[in-house]
Amino acid sequence: MILVTGGAGFIGANFVLDWLLADGEPVVNLDKLTYAGNLGNLTALRGDARHIFVRGDIGDRGLVTSLLIQHRPRAIVNFAAESHVDRSIHGPAAFVETNVVGTFALIDAVRAWWLTQPPSDRLSFRFLHVSTDEVYGSLGPHDRAFTETTPYAPNSPYSASKAASDHFVRAYHHTYGLPVLTTNCSNNYGPRQFPEKLIPLMLLNALDGRRLPVYGDGGNVRDWLHVEDHCAGILLVLAKGRLGEKYNIGGGNERTNLEIVDRICDAIEALRPAQQNPSLTGGGYRDFEEGLASTANWYVNNRTWCQRVQAGYNRERLGKLEVRS
Repeated sequence: MILVTGGAGFIGANFVLDWLLADGEPVVNLDKLTYAGNLGNLTALRGDARHIFVRGDIGDRGLVTSLLIQHRPRAIVNFAAESHVDRSIHGPAAFVETNVVGTFALIDAVRAWWLTQPPSDRLSFRFLHVSTDEVYGSLGPHDRAFTETTPYAPNSPYSASKAASDHFVRAYHHTYGLPVLTTNCSNNYGPRQFPEKLIPLMLLNALDGRRLPVYGDGGNVRDWLHVEDHCAGILLVLAKGRLGEKYNIGGGNERTNLEIVDRICDAIEALRPAQQNPSLTGGGYRDFEEGLASTANWYVNNRTWCQRVQAGYNRERLGKLEVRS
């Protein structure tokens, strides 16, 4: 079996669902269930004996060690992270605690357990750390895409904390021989994404007839990657990646934020009059418009999930306002 951390979040949940659908190998899913963790993302696995959910923190060394001893996973995929830039600006401490201290505690516990395993198990074991391309900084409208040799230049507390976690994972390979892999992905989008992120926020605002707020002039450029393509990339790296290496996973869809909002409007306009259009639910996401259309279709047809997540998001925001006052 494998151990997935952060497996109730957006990317982690999609990975767990895809893994069990494609492979069938059991998954131990460790998630703290912070604001972005949602067991509703895993409803399809209710009653599935192959999915073992454990609520807990990657920084809890005792819990992590007990799970390793009990289940002896052949691989760990670490999605657990605080991941929102704006939140990191308003409260960086949580990002340091989870992304830096938590990742350190996790890999240190894994190293201690790994050293006790038989040589053949140590040789086949993998620790895959999921990171972000934001560790490389920002792209201008005419800049080339990031590569694995792009120097780190984090511009926010979030990206700085992820950069630090990347460095710890790398150091544990070079210092202790821990068999690690690192992936750095571009902006993900797709079903089950928390509505503070750009695409689900704009989709839900458009569906509810609210304003579509765009930061600045909307000229910020990011590469957009469908979450299912990201999960496929992680599977490939886990199966074939070279130990100690890092792999960038991108969608080849560099767009400004304003372009993204325009395409969202197009997708909503296409869905509203014809929600049963079969062309919107086809497989594969090589084309960004197709992936965005399928994402919009998911949100249109899962309004109960959206309303529950939005209610929790609004309660959290209200609670913060009350604390500040």
